[in-house]
Amino acid sequence: MLTYIIRRLLISIVLLFIISLISFAITILTPGRPTPWGEMNPNVSETVKHDYYVKFHLDQPIYKQYWFLMSDLFRNKLVSNRDSRPVLDTIFERLPVTLLLNVTALTMTFVFGIFLGVYSVRHAGRWPDTATTLLAFLFIALPGFWISYLTVIFLVKFAAVPLLGLSTTGVHYANWMQYFLDHFWHLLPPAMILALGGIAIQSRYVRASMQDALIEDYIRTARAKGLTDEVVLYKHALRNSLRPLITGLGMTLPALLGGSVIIESIFAISGMGRLGFDSVMARDYPTLVALNFVAAALLLLGNLIADILYAVVDPRVRLK
Repeated sequence: MLTYIIRRLLISIVLLFIISLISFAITILTPGRPTPWGEMNPNVSETVKHDYYVKFHLDQPIYKQYWFLMSDLFRNKLVSNRDSRPVLDTIFERLPVTLLLNVTALTMTFVFGIFLGVYSVRHAGRWPDTATTLLAFLFIALPGFWISYLTVIFLVKFAAVPLLGLSTTGVHYANWMQYFLDHFWHLLPPAMILALGGIAIQSRYVRASMQDALIEDYIRTARAKGLTDEVVLYKHALRNSLRPLITGLGMTLPALLGGSVIIESIFAISGMGRLGFDSVMARDYPTLVALNFVAAALLLLGNLIADILYAVVDPRVRLK
C-alpha cells in the first residue's frame, strides 16, 4: 500500500505539471489582455502600460511567462493583477468556505444516495421503485443553476426568507446555537442543490450493485441460515455494494468543484468558485492559473483517498 501511495503521488506531480501547462495555455490564448483598463483607453499613458506589463511579465515570451508565474506561485510571490495581493492568500481565505460547501454536499450525496438506493431495492418492481427511478433521472437532467435561481426567487421574493451568503446581514447572535442555526440554514440550500445530481447517480449505483449482490451465493446462504431480511440486506448485501459508491467518489468530486462556481455565484457565497468567476470576468490570469492548480491538486488527492478507501472496504482488493 505504501509503495502504491508513493507511486500515485509521483504520478500526481506529473499530472499537476501537465494540468498547469494546459490551464496556462487556455488562459493566455483567451482573447483579450489581462489589463484593468480598455485597450483603447486614451487616458492610460504608454509608461503606465509598460510598467504594468513588466510587473506581471507580460512583455516576456509565453514560455517565460509560464516559468515566472509558476515560480512565483510556489514562492507565494504571485500577485493578482487586480489588487496586487498574493494569490495564495486570497485562495486560502476562500478555500474553507468551498470545502465546507463541498463536504456538506458530498455527505448528502452519500447519505441520501445510499438511502434511496436501498429503498429502491427493497421495493424493486413496485411503484416506489419506479417513482425513485423517475426522480433520479429528473434530477440528473435538470441543470443546477436553474434550480438555484428558482430556489432563490421563491425563498427570497415570495417567502421573504434570508438566503444569500453564509449568514444573515445585520443580525447579532444571542448564543452559539443561533449562530450555528443561521449558518446551517444558509449552507443547506446551496449544498443540497449541489448534491442533487450526485444523489441521483449514486442511488442508481447502489441499486444496481445491490441487485447484483442479492443473487450471489453468500446471500442465499445467509437466508438459509435464517437471518432476517434486514440483516441480509444491510449487513451483507449493502456492505458488499459500497465499492461502486466509493469508485463514484472520483467522478463526484470534479462535478462538485465545477458546480460550486455557479452555485457560489448565485447564492453570493465568497468561496473559490465565486473567486474563479470574478477572476474570469476581470481577466485575472495569475488567480485563474493558481485556482486551477489548487483545484487539480484537491481532485487528485480526493481520487487517491477514494482508491485507498476502496481497498479498506473490500479486503479482497490489493493495490499493486
